[in-house]
Amino acid sequence: MPARAGQPVRVRYFNHATVLVETGEFSLLTDPIVGYPLGQGDDPFTFADLPERIDYVLLTHNHQDHIVLESLLQLRHRIGTLVVPRSHGGFLQDPSIRLALEACGFERVIEVGELDSVPVPGGEIVALPFLGEHGDLHIAAKMAFALKVNGKSMLFAADSNNLQPELYQRIAQRIGRIGTLFIGMECEGAPMSWLYGALLNEPLGRQFDQNRRLNGSDCARAWPLVECFAPRQVFVYAMGAEPWLKFISSIEYAPTSLPIVESDKLIARCHAHDIQSERLYLKKEIIL
Repeated sequence: MPARAGQPVRVRYFNHATVLVETGEFSLLTDPIVGYPLGQGDDPFTFADLPERIDYVLLTHNHQDHIVLESLLQLRHRIGTLVVPRSHGGFLQDPSIRLALEACGFERVIEVGELDSVPVPGGEIVALPFLGEHGDLHIAAKMAFALKVNGKSMLFAADSNNLQPELYQRIAQRIGRIGTLFIGMECEGAPMSWLYGALLNEPLGRQFDQNRRLNGSDCARAWPLVECFAPRQVFVYAMGAEPWLKFISSIEYAPTSLPIVESDKLIARCHAHDIQSERLYLKKEIIL
């Protein structure tokens, strides 16, 4: 039994899209990237802050800032079950995450499709559609996840781009209200060729390349998710702002950067509606 038996649900933001959820019965980690001490006072959580057993790891999509083998391999002996999105199969741009992880020595990998449910002690994990952020390519291996446990609920939307609000209205009718929403708002994104260009038979024209970006939701697209799920807390995460992420994503923000401006708008709008909200950076602990 974990050391937190009988305690409230504890949520720890480690960095980027990595969130640790601990209940009295199990622990769960999303998109593991583990940082290091910065020697600047309030250091981020590190490997030392992870439990000895991580019962579930959720991987949202196959981008280099969400599936980080350098972290996953160091945690392999601690991980019970990996929950990953199911690919179409047979497409270079959409390889099987399950097969790749099994080849790396992970023994229990579960593939899920949209609205599939994985039971956990006291609740369930529900796989939800993940729109956008993949350059309009034919890619199925991307999934948001809702976690419902002990009367609490969280939605890890990763870099979902809300291209069709009506879809989320239907999802909300299916799964109900969400207490805590985590959403990425890197809404500028790289052009499609930055990640997928090597798979193309011929170069893509610059105009088409610039139009098909790897971008998430801006404020105008993120706010309908807040309206649909009526959360009490909204956290902007997965912004790639932590110092070790610049070696993966090359992102360096300024106050005028579009993702900063748009996430500030969302946070202000949440505050205006009495919803707790902030943009996460380095470290955060939440007790539900």
